[in-house]
Amino acid sequence: MRYFGKHLTPAVPRGLVTARVSLFMNKDQVKGKVKDVAGRIERQAGEWTGDREKQVHGAMKQVEGKVQNAWGNAKDAAEKADKRNSTDSTQTNSARTEDRTQRKAG
Repeated sequence: MRYFGKHLTPAVPRGLVTARVSLFMNKDQVKGKVKDVAGRIERQAGEWTGDREKQVHGAMKQVEGKVQNAWGNAKDAAEKADKRNSTDSTQTNSARTEDRTQRKAG
């Protein structure tokens, strides 16, 4: 696989990439994933040892992690939507300015 200079973007022919995927997770996504995995491990250990309390605690931790991860996903989606909207409004404003300039000149 070739790469463009120092960037981690793979060299892909134009038009083949339809969506950009973020390679980074926000802190809520990371913490949520860690709690989810830790909960799975604790739940499984409880199942192997027959310790119902450990199973329940692990399952609760797993749910807490999934909720925190979902919160991180929602925050990430909101940030992306905000960036998209600000880019769209900037383009709209520049188009309006261009129209005004053309009207004055004409």
